[in-house]
Amino acid sequence: MAIIITDECINCGACEPECPNNAIYEGGAEWKFSEGTSLKGQVTGANSGVTVDADAENEPVDMDVYYIVPDKCTECKGFHDEPQCAAVCPVDCCVDDEDIRETDEELLAKKDALHNA
Repeated sequence: MAIIITDECINCGACEPECPNNAIYEGGAEWKFSEGTSLKGQVTGANSGVTVDADAENEPVDMDVYYIVPDKCTECKGFHDEPQCAAVCPVDCCVDDEDIRETDEELLAKKDALHNA
């Protein structure tokens, strides 16, 4: 499953630099698949199924607090033993997204797709 940031977020930004996939963005910031990954050209989001250019700017997921792009979140599988955003969050607002369930194998495949394209 992906991790989400709840509205209890205090916008401290501690989580953003910890993400190995650059999946965390400040509220209101546009995001790109190519940022922090090796993706180029047309890509299809693993969770959204949307196909876009990797360098295209996408609409923010949240306007008010930091957010995690589900298509880029791998729960740090293949990098760390636990999600680093949750490990550093001072208010415990980085939690499992109940709406997006992925197996370890799916998360590792997503990690490989993001960084070995």
